[in-house]
Order: sequence, then structure tokens, then C-alpha cells
Amino acid sequence: MASGDFCSPGEGVETLQQVCDKQFPPCALTEEDLIQNPYFSKLLLSLSQHVDESGLSLTLAKEQAQAWSEVRLRKTAWLRYEILQRVIQELLVDYYVKAQDTNLTSEDKKFHETLEQRLLVTELTQLSGPGQETEMPPLLGLEKADLLELMPPSQDFVWMKARLQLEMEEQLKRKCFTLLCYHDPSSDTDGDKLKAAKVWALTEVLVREKQQCLEAKGQQKEQLILLEKKRTTYSQVLLRCLRLLQRLFQEHRLKTQSELDRINAQYLEIKCSAMILKLRMEELKVLSDTYSAEKVEVHRLIRDRLEGAIRLQEQDIEKSRLVLHTYEVLGEDFENLVKEYTQLKLAADNKRWALQEFSKSYR
Repeated sequence: MASGDFCSPGEGVETLQQVCDKQFPPCALTEEDLIQNPYFSKLLLSLSQHVDESGLSLTLAKEQAQAWSEVRLRKTAWLRYEILQRVIQELLVDYYVKAQDTNLTSEDKKFHETLEQRLLVTELTQLSGPGQETEMPPLLGLEKADLLELMPPSQDFVWMKARLQLEMEEQLKRKCFTLLCYHDPSSDTDGDKLKAAKVWALTEVLVREKQQCLEAKGQQKEQLILLEKKRTTYSQVLLRCLRLLQRLFQEHRLKTQSELDRINAQYLEIKCSAMILKLRMEELKVLSDTYSAEKVEVHRLIRDRLEGAIRLQEQDIEKSRLVLHTYEVLGEDFENLVKEYTQLKLAADNKRWALQEFSKSYR
């Protein structure tokens, strides 16, 4: 690219600052890359007006936000329906348990039977609805009108519905109190009014904690992006340092340093071997100056005499051992023989030690 194609320095710095201020999706771009490619910086700046931080176009991001809003509304409606269904099922289970443990009143039995009958007929009616008639035959050959005839009387249904509302409110209140005690165990000993007031504020507390979690996740994501950028920068700095070290090696002729170190190591090894040989020679010289030929001959004669004495002592020891073996059953006489044997063995050990000392001196 010709030099005239580049923008002016002031304009380039301003464009670079604007690009750096924009939040783009994670990429391995550095300021040096943007400086070397100014038109690419302008392209990024123009794209930033049509995309968001995640890289989606503004139109698509708006549609995505609307879709998520609709999903949240549908999810809320489904959760409300699911909660009511589970509360009703729990009420039925509780009535079954109470019916086994205690005798229920006629009103309780009527309420339980009406509620169960209504739920059962409603579920069967949904299974045999209009959408199913064109695909498969009616369930068990029953039409929807046949199922509607099994509905409980309207007056019983109105009475059951009024009581069901109270029962569900009480059940939901117990669940809210349970959730409150789980979130704040210290509120377990509070009264119902105080618990109700805390439950009323619990929603805001949970929303605030959820928001804090979302903010923490956002900060974590930003930290991960920053870490990735720093990791990329760190790799680039390492490569730059390696290039500088390589240039220093070439400029200062440090390639011959390894060969020089090897030669120095060989020299030191040979010098160490020569010092060891010199020490050995000095040791031999000291021994030759200390012990003359006459002294060595005298030491040899003394050693021969000591060896003869040791042989005689060993013979005496062998004789004493035979005597001990022969007279070991003689009682008190045997103790005297043991003492004599001990003295002879001690004398033989002393002479053997003296012989070893003379042998060391001769060597």
C-alpha cells in the first residue's frame, strides 16, 4: 500500500482511540495491528454502528430480545400453571394420608371426592379433545359429551372451588414460610405476621441477589475476555523477547559460548586428575621417607615372630577347646578350665591385634 493511502497521524490516532473504546466480540487484535492497518480500523468503526457487543446485528438483536421476552412470559404462565397443579396434587396426597391415619369428616370426604372427580374428568376430556378425534378413535369409545356427564354437580363444584382456594392459599403460605426459613433460618421462630412481612420483601431480596449473581457472571465474563487478551499479549511479548535474544546471540557471537564452556570443562577435569595424581605421589613420598629399608626389615622380623606366637596360641586354644570338650561335665573343674581358655583367647587376640598394627605400619 502506498504511503499516500494512509490517513494522517492525527486522524489515525483518533480512529484508533474510537476503535479501542468500542466493545467488540473477543478477538486477538492489538493496537499495533490497528496502527499498521488504518483502513481496517475504519471498517471496524463503521461495523460497530450496526452490531452489538456480541456480534449480532442491531435488528437481529432486537428480534432476539423480543423473542426472549415472549419466552419469559410463556415460561411464567407455565410455571404458574405447574405450581397450581402440584399444589392440588399435594392436597390430594395429604388427604389420602389423613384418611389412612384418622377418620375424615363428611365435608372433607366430599371435598376430596369432588376435587378428584373434577380433575379426572378434565384430564380425560383433554385426552379426547377435538385435536385427537381426527387422528385416532375416541378413548375407550367415549365421546366428550359422555365424559362431561361424569362431572360433579355444579353446586358441589362451586363449594369445592371456594374451599380449594382457601386450601391452596394455606398450602402456598406454608411453602413460602418454608422458603423463608431456608433463606433466613433465624426467622423460624418469628410469628406468622412477621413471616408474612418478610415473605413480602423476600421477592425483592431474591431479585437483588439474582441481579448480583448476573453482575458477577458478567464481571467474570469480562475478566475472562481480559485474561484472553493478556494471554495473547503475553505470547506476543515472549516472541518479541525471543527475537531480541536471538539478535543478541548473533551480534555478540554468543554461539561459541557453548564450545568454550565445553573446553573449559575438559581443562578443569584434566587439572583435577593431575592434582589427584600429585597428591598420591606426595603420599608415597612421605611413606618412603618415613620407613627406610632397615625399618621395614625389622618390622618384617617382628611380624614373623608375632605370627609364630599366634600360631602357638591358636594351637593352645585348640588344645584347650579339646580339654573343655572332654571335661565339660566335671562341674567346678570345668569353670577353672573355662577361665584358662578365656585367658588364652585374650592373649591370642592381643597378639593378633599387635600383628595387624605392625602390618599397617609396614604398608
